[in-house]
Amino acid sequence: MSNGTDRQRVHAGGILLLLFLANLLNFFDRTIPAIVIEPLRKEYGLSDLQVGLLSAAFTLVYAVAGIPLGRLADTGARRKVLGWGLVVWSAFTGLNALAWSYASFFLLRMGVGVGEASYAPAASSLISDLYPANRRARATGLYMLGLPLGVMLAFFTVGGMVTAFGSWRAPFVIAAVPGVVLAFALFRIREPTRGASEEVRGTQAAVARPIRTLLGLRTLLWLILSGVTLNFASYAGNTFLVPMLQRYFGLALVPAAVLTGFITGFTGLVGLTLGGSVADRLHARWERGRLVFGAVSMLFGAVGTGLALLSGRASVPLFAVLFGLGWLGLFNYYTSVYPAIHDVVEPRLRATAVALYFAGMYLLGGALGPAVVGGLSDALTLAAMRAAGATEVTEAFKAMGLHGALFLIPVMLLLTSLFIYLASRSFVADAQRMREALAREDAPGRVSDDS
Repeated sequence: MSNGTDRQRVHAGGILLLLFLANLLNFFDRTIPAIVIEPLRKEYGLSDLQVGLLSAAFTLVYAVAGIPLGRLADTGARRKVLGWGLVVWSAFTGLNALAWSYASFFLLRMGVGVGEASYAPAASSLISDLYPANRRARATGLYMLGLPLGVMLAFFTVGGMVTAFGSWRAPFVIAAVPGVVLAFALFRIREPTRGASEEVRGTQAAVARPIRTLLGLRTLLWLILSGVTLNFASYAGNTFLVPMLQRYFGLALVPAAVLTGFITGFTGLVGLTLGGSVADRLHARWERGRLVFGAVSMLFGAVGTGLALLSGRASVPLFAVLFGLGWLGLFNYYTSVYPAIHDVVEPRLRATAVALYFAGMYLLGGALGPAVVGGLSDALTLAAMRAAGATEVTEAFKAMGLHGALFLIPVMLLLTSLFIYLASRSFVADAQRMREALAREDAPGRVSDDS
C-alpha cells in the first residue's frame, strides 16, 4: 500500500513539474512585449494607449477562447489540449519577430492568446485531480511559481538579448524553441480520472447548462470579480513598470528590466511557497481561513504599492522595496483563490469554471488594465504639459503622466481585497453544497481520460 502511494506521489509530482515548466514558459513569453515596449514604441511611434492595446489584444482573445477550450478540457483528453496549446503559442511567439508594423504585431499577439488560453483551465483541472483539497493550495503554489520565475527570467534576460543582438525581435525567436520541445512531454502524460482526489467522486455525466449552473454559485461570482480587479492591477503593473522606471527614474533598459524582475518576480517565490503553506494550514483550522488570508494579503498589497508611488522620486531602492512588498501580497491571491474555486465546483465542471473565471479575469481585467492605464497616462501627460504652459509633449511629461496613472494599481488591489472577503462569507455554504451533491450521485468506476 505504501509503495502504491509513493508511486502515485511520484506520478503526481512528475506531472506537476511539467505543468510548472509550461507555466514558466507561458509567463516568459507573455512578458517579452512589456520589456521591449520603449524600443517598440519608438520604432512604430506609439502612444501609451496603443501600447496598452497590445496587451489587450492578447488578453481579449485569451478570455474569449478560454471558455470553449475549457469545455474541451472537461470533455476530452487534457494532455492534448495542453500540448497543442503550447505548440500554438510558441509558434506565434516566434512569428512576432517577423512583425512589420504595429497592426501585424497586434494580430500575432492575438495568436499567442489563443494558444495560451488552452493552458490554465486544463492544468488547474489536472491539479485538482492529482491532489486532495487539503494539499491543493501548496500544489497550486508550486505550479504558480512558473509565474514569478517566468516573469523574473524574462526581465533578467530579455534586455540582455536585445542588447546582444541589437534588436527587440531576437527574444521572440529564442523563446519559441523550448515550448515546442516541452509540448512532446505533455502529450505523453497519464491523466488521472476526473474527481480522483475527492472522497466522493460523483458522476461523470455531462451537465446540461454548465454556465448557468456555475453562475448560480455566489462564491464563484465574487471570485470572478476579484479576478477582474486583480488582473487589472497586475497587467497594468507588468506592462508599464519597466517604461515607468525608464522615464520617471531615468534608468536604462537593462537595469529597469532587472529591477522589475526583482519587484514582480522574486517576491513571487516567497509569496507562492510560503503563502501556499500558510493558506493550507489556515484552511485546515478554519474553512474560511484560506480566503480571509487572501483578503488580508490584497490589503497589504494595496498599501505597499500605494506608498511606493507616493514616495515619488525620493529613492529608487525605496520605491523598489515598497512596491515589492506590495507585490508580495499580490501573489498570495493565487494560493487562496484558485483552490477555493475547486472547493465549490464539482470535478466535471472545474475546467469550465476556471475558463469562465479567466474570461472575466482577462476580458474585463487583463485587457482593460493596460488600456485604461495607458489612456489615463496619455491624458495626464497632456494635462501636465498644459499646466506647464508647454506646446509639445516631452519625455518628462510622459514620465509624470505614467506615474500618475499607476495609482490605479493600489485602488484595484483594495477592491480585490473586498471581493475576496465577500467570497469568504458564502464559501462554507457553497463548499458544503458541492460535497452533498457528490454524495447524492452514483459514483462510477474509475475510467481513464487518456483517450
